[in-house]
Amino acid sequence: MPNRPAPAPEPSRTGLRRELGLLGLAATGICSMVGAGINIVPFALQRTVPGIGDWVLAAYGIAAVPAVLAALCYAMLGSAMPRAGGSYVYASRAIGPYTGFLASFSQWFGLCMAIAVVSYVIPPFLRDIAVAAEWPTLAATLEQRGVRLALALGLLWTFVGVNLRGVSAVARTLVPLMLLMFVCGGLVIVSGFAHDPAEYRALVEARGEAAMLNGTRGAFWSVVPPAAAVLFSSFIGFDAIAQAGGEAKAPTRSLPLAIGLAILVVGSFYFLFTAAVYHTVPWQYVAAASQLRDVTAPGLLAPLTSPTVAVIMVSGAAISLINDLPGMLLGVSRLCFAWAEDGVFPRGITAVHPRTGAPTVALYVSAGLATAGILAGHLAGDFFAGVDILVTAMLVNFLIMAWSVLQLPARNPALARAMRVLPSRSLQVAVALSAIGLLATLLAVHTWRDLTAEVAGWYAHPTLVWLLVMAAGSLLYWREARALARRGGDLQAITAVLPPE
Repeated sequence: MPNRPAPAPEPSRTGLRRELGLLGLAATGICSMVGAGINIVPFALQRTVPGIGDWVLAAYGIAAVPAVLAALCYAMLGSAMPRAGGSYVYASRAIGPYTGFLASFSQWFGLCMAIAVVSYVIPPFLRDIAVAAEWPTLAATLEQRGVRLALALGLLWTFVGVNLRGVSAVARTLVPLMLLMFVCGGLVIVSGFAHDPAEYRALVEARGEAAMLNGTRGAFWSVVPPAAAVLFSSFIGFDAIAQAGGEAKAPTRSLPLAIGLAILVVGSFYFLFTAAVYHTVPWQYVAAASQLRDVTAPGLLAPLTSPTVAVIMVSGAAISLINDLPGMLLGVSRLCFAWAEDGVFPRGITAVHPRTGAPTVALYVSAGLATAGILAGHLAGDFFAGVDILVTAMLVNFLIMAWSVLQLPARNPALARAMRVLPSRSLQVAVALSAIGLLATLLAVHTWRDLTAEVAGWYAHPTLVWLLVMAAGSLLYWREARALARRGGDLQAITAVLPPE
């Protein structure tokens, strides 16, 4: 008898399907992390934090510590509460429903802005591919603002379409793109270490740009902590794994493993990649160039390589940015879905496609906010404000996750006993307290840098924009919570247990 194909997983009570294995989960996190965080931020940092100089790797090292601690908190909570909506479920069950909403609404808004930023910075990479391939007409077309906007919106909604086909379609898209990204990124690493600063200096001087090789480094404590707060955004993305907890196979084991793999692989890749570029390109030149244009890793190294190698490197950068979109869309849509399941967001958002298991309305709502972010960035002519909003949003989210580790035994001891990662309570407390201390410090430094910056108006302070959006989200939460109470729902009882499978 011929073998019959394995039946598709039956949808759960929520309509979601557990189809993501360890590789798919890890790819979701890795691809949500590697993008602008590696190709743009470590070099644009010379403009954002003037004087950081050659201390970029030191700042990366400092940023990695709270990121690892936050990942451990996520892994602990994920092993006990493997459900869609990750951070919302964790904080609402450990602390309370409003705190859970506050943490995850902050995360949702920040990640939607990140999706907008990534979508908007991909077209310049496509332009750079055309330049490296010596296609000037196409490069000039891609330089036009209207074309850039259309491409950004087209890319965003293309991957909304991929997500609408279900998590298995997302995994099939992410895994091959992830492998291509590492191959092309490996070429950047090899090219960076194969050359030296003397070659680059000679190249710059031959172009008559010797003045761009001068620069002054700032004092360590005045530039490295603010830079670490910005670079912390490079490690954001592993939380997308937690948001997909309702669609993971063997979730109590696979979620923590996938989070650990994502942090280890991406952290190692970041350090090698950034070190390779700064090994060859003098930081003074990066700082001077960043004042004139958007600088990228492949663009900085391309003058030392052949046109073919330059095309491959820039293509790899474009792939790494494109990779961000499907995983982040998956994560943010599951947050909306989890709110609606508990009744703190309009109930219609729980709609799930009967065939693919995709939360369709949640995807459309999240993509709608990202679309608004693209339009705002296009009109403002600056995408970096979106990165600052993301940093604020995620630092707040991670702080609440660490607090959740401390509070879970008091509010829900049965779930606390189910934590499989670092089962020793003393270790859990040590990790959570360390995370709170470091994350709070980064948040304070980041907020101070933003609020003391000279800008055109209050709306140009990302912190104030974030506060305004959080106030609007809170109003929506309280409206839905009151409506739930009128229908006889009890939020405290709802959040005392895990959501349905």
